[in-house]
Amino acid sequence: MNLHGTDLRHRAVAQLRTGARNADVARALGVPIGTIGYWRHMDRAERGECPGTHAPRCPRCDGRELDDAAYAYLLALYLGDGHIIQCSAHRVPSLVIACGDDWPGLMDACEATMRAVFPDNSVCRVRRTGCHYVKIYSKHLWCMFPQHGEGKKHERPIVLEPWQQRIVDAHPWEFVRGLIHSDGCRIINWTTRFVGGERKRYEYPRYFFANKSDDIRRLFSDTLTKVGVEWTVLARGSDPFSISVARKASVVLMDAHIGPKY
Repeated sequence: MNLHGTDLRHRAVAQLRTGARNADVARALGVPIGTIGYWRHMDRAERGECPGTHAPRCPRCDGRELDDAAYAYLLALYLGDGHIIQCSAHRVPSLVIACGDDWPGLMDACEATMRAVFPDNSVCRVRRTGCHYVKIYSKHLWCMFPQHGEGKKHERPIVLEPWQQRIVDAHPWEFVRGLIHSDGCRIINWTTRFVGGERKRYEYPRYFFANKSDDIRRLFSDTLTKVGVEWTVLARGSDPFSISVARKASVVLMDAHIGPKY
């Protein structure tokens, strides 16, 4: 067994407090990553920051103030690319949002939003092939995301509760932005036209949203209608898989509130 001195532990903890990742500290100091994780846990516990040392309050159970705009965005990310898991190794369920590595700005926005909605809980990122899981543990995930259930979202009803619908109605653009950031995109379409007898290429921006759940697509389209965005349904075969926003005035409106992923 390798014994590590107090000085080495203090150096590791100092780096961890600056936000360094466990793996990077372990590599830099030549210490097993499990040891680094234990030192981080003990340091947080000594400072009263370890999960379980206090009971985070819940907006639904305890009446804690909720950042409604942040919640509308996080709810949309959950409906698009999120899921809640209860792992046997942990006592608390975790909310996981999959964020592609091509959009680091989206990853940062997701993490910041989780912190705003759950200010008493810690957020972490877990590296996966081509993406990162932005993850948070909370005993109150069931309260905040009652749409959770067994199976895939498109195989079960997805209906907002009245308190959730009131938040979405108050912050519709945050909800639309979250759905676009999860299962949508802004692209440049092109076509050709004859101008003065010559065929010319014409490009125009367009938004797409694709989700297999009829209920989630309906939540998206209903919210678009409420904010004055015109949309159409694009079918893949007999499946109305995608929603398109292509009219110039609606694209301008979407650009003003959403814009492309980054």
